[in-house]
Amino acid sequence: MPKKLKREDILDMVAYGKVRKESRQSITKMKKNRRISVGPDATCYFENYETMWHQIHEMLFIEKGGEDQIDDELNAYTPLVPNGHELVVTLMFEVDDPGRRAALLSGLGGVEDTLNITIGNHIIKGIPEEDVDRTDADGKASSIQFIHFPFSDEQISEFRDPNNKVMISINHNKYGHMAILPEEIRAALATDFD
Repeated sequence: MPKKLKREDILDMVAYGKVRKESRQSITKMKKNRRISVGPDATCYFENYETMWHQIHEMLFIEKGGEDQIDDELNAYTPLVPNGHELVVTLMFEVDDPGRRAALLSGLGGVEDTLNITIGNHIIKGIPEEDVDRTDADGKASSIQFIHFPFSDEQISEFRDPNNKVMISINHNKYGHMAILPEEIRAALATDFD
């Protein structure tokens, strides 16, 4: 699977419009095994080349920015394609009630530094994307965080072994939750590694 999105990967919008329906159906099906809830309000979406290819095309299709928009979208989303030795997560705090969402996020400053993936004795600490600071000066967290989990070769081998339990956790003092990855998710994510 490709590890980088390039300009030549981007379709013109007429061509994309012709395959958009099928692309959306395919991505929806794929994402079922690339997402997991962590506690009541957080969802981790594990990204890959296809999800980011789709995201870029959707942004271009909806916003209609044309050629001038392509480089911006590539710069924004290419870093979220796993490099073969990592998993990449979009963490979203999804709370419909605006008041409850604001209260939750106001106490979650620094949450981007508290994610881990655990496989047996291995703890892979999440590293937040550094494009912008996602905690404001008042300590309010963004509802969307982008996190990289760098793996060693040994950790990749352990991750691929279906006998090992894989857990993702958020260890913030105001939001401490964990989830065990079901086998179908673990198997899908194993394809992100070289």
